[in-house]
Amino acid sequence: MLIDFHTHCFPDNLCERAMKKLIYASGNIMTHTDGSLFGLKSYMKKNGVDVSVVLNIATNPRQQKNVNDFAASINNKKDIFSFGSVHPDSPDIYEELERIRDLGMKGVKFHPDYQNFESDDPKMKPIYKKISQLGLITVFHAGFDYGYPPPYKNMPKAMARAASWFDSPVIAAHWGGLNCNEDVLKYLCGENLYLDLSFGYCSMPKAYASMIIQKHGTDKLLFATDTPWHSVEMEMRLLSCLELSEDEMNRITHLNACSLLGIECIK
Repeated sequence: MLIDFHTHCFPDNLCERAMKKLIYASGNIMTHTDGSLFGLKSYMKKNGVDVSVVLNIATNPRQQKNVNDFAASINNKKDIFSFGSVHPDSPDIYEELERIRDLGMKGVKFHPDYQNFESDDPKMKPIYKKISQLGLITVFHAGFDYGYPPPYKNMPKAMARAASWFDSPVIAAHWGGLNCNEDVLKYLCGENLYLDLSFGYCSMPKAYASMIIQKHGTDKLLFATDTPWHSVEMEMRLLSCLELSEDEMNRITHLNACSLLGIECIK
């Protein structure tokens, strides 16, 4: 079984515009789907992905409801688990978090750079407390972002502090912090949070990948690609050279994700 814990797609009426904007902002990065739900499902079938977690993001308070309406509309809880999003500046953020839970979504996504907040700003504590009370999973973009200049708003030290304010699962994307390997080892490895392994291929040196896995263990690692930006083949090429046992690979590719999502694993 293969679960990809970090993917993206967009509503059909916004897809082409959103993809062009993101591709350009990221330096004309190559893509592996057209950014649509149909494209994602076609990609899943071709690449042997059983379940994709689709991460949506509200980049401003006005978008919040529409983003979550779309997320709920594709959240079939079979092969697609779609997460909602809230914007820290929204006046009805707590009500929207409850709505996300009531709509049957398992979690929320924050992107501090897109949403212009520091992940460890004390103003976020009550928001994180509400998320914890609702039992939602929280995924954070972590580290560098190819579409934004530094300074970045969720580096490993800040991520560790923010994660300590939660009582529900927290996931730091991109191996805990894109291009932040030394600080991931220093601040995040061994802490009570998950790392998704997206966008590692050609950005994560093999030696650092091995050290992070050895120090953090495989119980809190999640296979992920960041599709449409990276692919299953790319991320598997990195994992395949790390001398992982079958049990360790199973934990990374699906067992940990099944436990988080509360679904039965298919061997």
